[in-house]
Amino acid sequence: MKLYQKLFQEMLAKHEPLFARFKEVHDQYVKNPDTVKAEFNKTGAEVLEVIRKYENQLVGSTERSQYSKFSTQLSEKFWSGVRQLFPRIDFVGVK
Repeated sequence: MKLYQKLFQEMLAKHEPLFARFKEVHDQYVKNPDTVKAEFNKTGAEVLEVIRKYENQLVGSTERSQYSKFSTQLSEKFWSGVRQLFPRIDFVGVK
């Protein structure tokens, strides 16, 4: 298993209640965005904070090394896993 996949699985496991709650709100948001928008943004902000923490942990060491040109690709792979699980994650905070 690649490092970004391992970190992604670790993130989901350590913060399982938060991601489970966000999955419920996310699914409701897909069906009817107007009714759950406030809860989606609130819970989504917490989720984004956790995701960014793990993303920084993933690419932080590569940015300072000889592999810095690969950090963007690594980040994109990590986010593709997030977007696969939560397709509307990019709508958090959008007015």
